[in-house]
Amino acid sequence: MKIVVIGGTGLIGSKTVERLRKKGHDVLAASPNSGVDTLTGKGLDEALAGANVVIDLANSPSFEDKAVMDFFQTAGHNLLKAEAAAGVQHHIALSIVGVERLQDSGYMRAKLVQEDLIKGSRIPYTIVHSTQFFEFLPGIVQSGTVGDTVHLSSAYVQPISSEDVADAMADVATSAPINGTIEIAGPEKIRLNEIAARFMKATNDTRKVVADPNTLYFGTKLLDGSLVPIGNARLGHIGFEGWFSHYQPRK
Repeated sequence: MKIVVIGGTGLIGSKTVERLRKKGHDVLAASPNSGVDTLTGKGLDEALAGANVVIDLANSPSFEDKAVMDFFQTAGHNLLKAEAAAGVQHHIALSIVGVERLQDSGYMRAKLVQEDLIKGSRIPYTIVHSTQFFEFLPGIVQSGTVGDTVHLSSAYVQPISSEDVADAMADVATSAPINGTIEIAGPEKIRLNEIAARFMKATNDTRKVVADPNTLYFGTKLLDGSLVPIGNARLGHIGFEGWFSHYQPRK
């Protein structure tokens, strides 16, 4: 099949592209750097010509409320319009476990709008809800830093490795659309402050983690069930130790 991966050079995109090419598929890794821009529509028609499947992994360059909403509305509309014209048979999007429960967050509101656009189109689709990636841990720690302490919610998370996410995306791409949502998560359910403390200990970070259920997580308060799957979910195989054994800090 011809499979177009929007955001195909990013963390998940590059790994997904690699997996699909190894399976023998014709895969286009599309990004603004390769001349394909979902926000402006540039290059979309050419990229999608003859495509059977499109995987949308693009993310907004800004998380400011208005900017992120404009991105997912505009990019989603442009992409789905181009897919309809090209006769794409399966649209796949990566979203977030708990997105519908965290609407105090501007980013989550925008992702839900993206999902509604997909559901409202006539293109067969699969939406993949993922928990937070282990790769987000440095940013989560930084977001909670106040002086020599790190203030984080004590709500549960179930972090997943980007390798497991890419495995799931590649499997969905080679399966029939379900016109619904599946959830993927890591193998271990743990409190956010505890996994952050584990990461900090492993990186010899001596700052103290302060657990506070009222601490906001990127603009929204978390409950114990906010960021973990409810019911059945596809679980990844890589836990914290397995992920950290290959961790390389960004320079």
